[in-house]
Amino acid sequence: MNQPISQTISIQRSKRMMLWIAMISMSMTFAGLTSAYVVSSNRPDWLTQLVMPAAFTISTIIILLSGLTFWYAKKLIQVDNISQSQWILLITFFLAIAFVYFQFQGFTQIMEQGYYFTGPESSITGSFIYVLVLLHLLHLIAGMIVVSVVMINNYRGKYNKQNLLGVELATNFWHFLDGLWLYLYLFMLLIG
Repeated sequence: MNQPISQTISIQRSKRMMLWIAMISMSMTFAGLTSAYVVSSNRPDWLTQLVMPAAFTISTIIILLSGLTFWYAKKLIQVDNISQSQWILLITFFLAIAFVYFQFQGFTQIMEQGYYFTGPESSITGSFIYVLVLLHLLHLIAGMIVVSVVMINNYRGKYNKQNLLGVELATNFWHFLDGLWLYLYLFMLLIG
């Protein structure tokens, strides 16, 4: 059963609006956490000698590359190149796995510097960094699920020139995650 065009457009607008509301909510969460980070940095027990892990720099490059591959996959889907877009989506997914791997390597490097999330050796500085990175990682895992759904739907032939909403929403969310990590990385590099 086909829906009237006006109803289809209304549904598409609603889905886009829900994504924007979700991204704004996530942005507000991270704005609050980074604001708390800045305020807490005035505490006498705040640690200033933490060195940004090299693994976080590598993961930043990887997530930016994944944004490019997802964008390219979307372009391929727009011209109905299903097989090549599947490969590019798969590369995007593997770049996301590499990002997660290097995030955990970053945690290892932080612990090697003597900063822990909990326990007697923990500090408020280390705890803030762990919370910021882990919360972003949680959102990235949701993004990886989204990439998987796009891959499945693309394989099934759901997307075409007239039906790109799922791909558009997914790439917008992925680019949001890219930008969010870049913000957190630069924040920790410059403020931390």
